[in-house]
Amino acid sequence: MATALQENPSGAPQLTPKKYQENYGEFIGIGENGNLWVEDCDVADLVAEFGSPLFIISENQFRYTFRQFRDAFRKHYPGESQILFANKSNNGLAYRHIMNQEGAGGDCFGVNELYLSLLAGTDPSTLVLNGSNKQDEELEMAIRNGLCINIDATDELDRIDAMCKQLGVGARIGIRLKLDLDPLAERSGVAMHGPGTLKEQSDSTKWGMSREQTVDIVKRALDMPHIELMETHFHLSRMSNVAMDFAIMAREMVTWSGYIRDNTGWTPPCIDIGGGWTFGKWYGTGPRSQIDDDNAPTADDYAKLCSQEIQDEAKKLDLPLPKLRLEPGRSLSGPSGVSVGTVGAVKQGDRKKWVNLDLSTNHLSWSAVLDWYYHPVPVVDALAERSETVDLVGPLCNSDELGPHVKMPPLERGDLVAFLDTGGYTEPCAARYNAQLLPATVLVCGDQATVTTVREQQQDIIGRFRVPPRLLAGSFADQGN
Repeated sequence: MATALQENPSGAPQLTPKKYQENYGEFIGIGENGNLWVEDCDVADLVAEFGSPLFIISENQFRYTFRQFRDAFRKHYPGESQILFANKSNNGLAYRHIMNQEGAGGDCFGVNELYLSLLAGTDPSTLVLNGSNKQDEELEMAIRNGLCINIDATDELDRIDAMCKQLGVGARIGIRLKLDLDPLAERSGVAMHGPGTLKEQSDSTKWGMSREQTVDIVKRALDMPHIELMETHFHLSRMSNVAMDFAIMAREMVTWSGYIRDNTGWTPPCIDIGGGWTFGKWYGTGPRSQIDDDNAPTADDYAKLCSQEIQDEAKKLDLPLPKLRLEPGRSLSGPSGVSVGTVGAVKQGDRKKWVNLDLSTNHLSWSAVLDWYYHPVPVVDALAERSETVDLVGPLCNSDELGPHVKMPPLERGDLVAFLDTGGYTEPCAARYNAQLLPATVLVCGDQATVTTVREQQQDIIGRFRVPPRLLAGSFADQGN
């Protein structure tokens, strides 16, 4: 799906997918020499230059996946639509600059994600501030820069109004809803969000305002001259890979618009249907209980179903077609990432074989926390027969399983193993357990590779620690005797 330059006035490039011996994405696959390549770069060469472990991001894959979502909603939704990249899925500055060039807005959580977006030059009118416990610092930054603030606490409107009066400026607000989702009462979701049906999972979260709370907020906001009501918001999250579940949610957003109109006289001109959109790959990815393969819905599936349900409900309730915003995160950033580790100890037990890597669940935290499956690929001779069943593990003092019971070619010390589709929620969620240093991140565009996150050094960890003088004295007082 190449996109013309005139649709990207900031100079975003046209994209032509590459043809590899075996494609794992439009810009990631096995090259003619049998190695794993990201765009026009051999991954083995990247590790030799930048070290291991290593996060690698394909800039063109990221752009391509974004355009799939953007163009799908442009195709199927007759009203205005806008993509707000969920910055939390990968909040690197380079990522945000790429999204700026593509014309994407952004979903921000907390003062630092908001600051990074503004630092990257993102148009503030395309950003939203979400969060259940917003602090004064982030509210002030959002108000001063003209963001839409999605209210998610009963006292938040009064805090915003008081700050507006103090600053002498206005504020733009939305309201995060606590949808009923009765049609999803019998639909089971992904276990990563806890037990129960999709409705039970949604009901049990901290997010959203009830119908009564929403009406109260709207009525009070309409009487506040500093406040401009902009939208309603909901986020189903990664509970399902059935597109119709998201379409049902989108329809109920319009149902609530009718309820709000009937009880306040105000009709939301925009609905933000959040994120949680998944993607599938032929080799499988995602939560083990429901691995996303090539049967997973596409951006076109989501756009077609959601658009139709919104239009039908708006017509039924005699409502104008709202502006539509959505906040995809992992579905945009995930396919662009590859994480690489180097094989160390290989241990054969009576019933198992363990292949240790310098990559760990510090780096791919969802592997441990959410039992997430990332497809492993040998970097060199990537098409070799997968003749052994092994556990790919990291060096930490827990089980540190990155790929339990996976088929791989015979591996030995010094070999490289890559995990695919790790562009989302890897670097932002990375940890330092066992004082392990965080990897560098390299952004690849064609045959160019540039470090966008510098590899941590020992002083980066040690430098955060302080020892009280009394403890120093207790440890070293007798050493001079």
